[in-house]
Amino acid sequence: MTHTAPSQPPYKQLRRPVTDRMVAGVASGLGRYFAVDPTLVRVVFAVTGLLTGGLALLAYPIMWFLMPEEPADAPAWPHPAPAAQPTVAQPTPPVYPPAA
Repeated sequence: MTHTAPSQPPYKQLRRPVTDRMVAGVASGLGRYFAVDPTLVRVVFAVTGLLTGGLALLAYPIMWFLMPEEPADAPAWPHPAPAAQPTVAQPTPPVYPPAA
């Protein structure tokens, strides 16, 4: 019996991408993980950094160190949906008998 590996992991993985990054890929990895735009993550980083006097910006290098880099042979993001969306059936028009 042959077993084939799944095309994507069975769970979400928090990783830094190698292609879609500005500095280290932390914001892009977080955006992919939470399914939000990486620009929004970057703005949240900047705003929290301003509001906390730069203290929150220490999280970036810590995540840079802790988040593993995505493998080079990883599939493109976003992963394709496993199933297609169901289509809505269209009602059929009534059929009238021919006029005599």
